[in-house]
Amino acid sequence: MLNTLRMKFFHGKQYIPNVRKAAIDGRHRGLPILFQEKCTSSCSECAKCCPANAINREKLEIDLGKCIFCGDCERACKQQAIKFSAFYKLSTTDRDSLIVKGNMSEADYYKQAITAKEKSKALFGKSLKLRQVSSGGCNGCEFELNACSNPNFDMGRFGIDVVASPRHADGLLITGPLTENMAAALDDAYECIPAPKIIILAGACAISGGLFQNSDALNRSFLEKHPIDLYIPGCPVHPLTVINGILDFVGHK
Repeated sequence: MLNTLRMKFFHGKQYIPNVRKAAIDGRHRGLPILFQEKCTSSCSECAKCCPANAINREKLEIDLGKCIFCGDCERACKQQAIKFSAFYKLSTTDRDSLIVKGNMSEADYYKQAITAKEKSKALFGKSLKLRQVSSGGCNGCEFELNACSNPNFDMGRFGIDVVASPRHADGLLITGPLTENMAAALDDAYECIPAPKIIILAGACAISGGLFQNSDALNRSFLEKHPIDLYIPGCPVHPLTVINGILDFVGHK
């Protein structure tokens, strides 16, 4: 008993006490800040180097649904009009809200990102079980989703869990670009979830196809048939982005 208490004392708290205000390493690439006044009309280096075609050069906008957060645009911009901050609360309930515009601050983005519906609060505010489906993913987002349940992030303390069967779930958590080979399995998983149910897309691949958006191997018809409730950008997604996005969606204070 004494050894156990001693070990607990020296180890301290393994979990993040407050994931809503957690500090994050400054090297993390989160929300891009775009300085419109620094951007010159004759330059288009940022758009040229973007591997995911996420930058609208004419309006100086970045689509976080496509962005893979590689940082090439920040390095290519000689005017320093693009700078990635460490802000990680990037999830949105509206696809258009993933568009980051010039001179948009962290507060501006977060204010319009998620609308917590009363129905979602009532149904999932205290318990949300998700069936995670990897639809042709590289396993990057899947690794980070696993980390959400480890002792460090511990999203289970909020009643949020990933379950083994869609029959035990309240919704789908989809990663990967949605390949043709996974189309039938994805439909089956969705049909097995009892209503009411939600759909969450995690990662650039799931939201837009990411680097594979023009591939003939994709079948994204699933997204045309069903409304999406929550978008979680990233490549891969960060556990704090995932947890905060879901907590905001279910109206957790």
